[in-house]
Amino acid sequence: MPIFFQHQVNDTTRLGIWKIEETEDFFKSNVPQHRSVTHPHKRLQHLAGRFLLQYLFPAFPYELVQIADTRKPYLPGDEYHFSISHCGDYAAAIVSKDKRVGIDIEIPTEKISKIMYKFLSAHEHELFRLIEPNANRIPFATLLWSAKESIFKWYGNGGVDFRKHIQLRKQNQANETIDCLFANINTELTIHYRQFEHLALAWVVS
Repeated sequence: MPIFFQHQVNDTTRLGIWKIEETEDFFKSNVPQHRSVTHPHKRLQHLAGRFLLQYLFPAFPYELVQIADTRKPYLPGDEYHFSISHCGDYAAAIVSKDKRVGIDIEIPTEKISKIMYKFLSAHEHELFRLIEPNANRIPFATLLWSAKESIFKWYGNGGVDFRKHIQLRKQNQANETIDCLFANINTELTIHYRQFEHLALAWVVS
């Protein structure tokens, strides 16, 4: 099975990244498609993400998944909290029995240089030394985007200004975390991350 990365976050929370190498028929024979997705590759990503939920927790009742008005998937009664992300040929998911969660994966590309000002404040540009272009700017800026996306998905209620509300404070390289103030609800959060050769992963559990 092409499980690219798997991590036991705590006693009740697990996450994983799936490298999509299977056909659509493989996933359809295992999981239902909850919404109409016309683009073939996006449909494959959607199915892989659903499949990963039950891979992480075999008892996960994916047939009960609903979509909120904010487009956040959820289970009525919150039997499990979960979040899904996909990018390229990868799908990621995090599932917890008792904590709110958010996850995001991204593939670094040159495009990030053109949109950095839209999600990073001037203070964050200076704090993380992104003002001057360098060889490491693209993967690291991608990681910061993924970090903010994980907060957005953790929150799940929309109405978030990435520059104003998600304030990244400090990177702790030793334990691969980023301190954050989510000003929308005045809450301090810790974002966990991993950087792979061609992939950035970030997640939040709280």
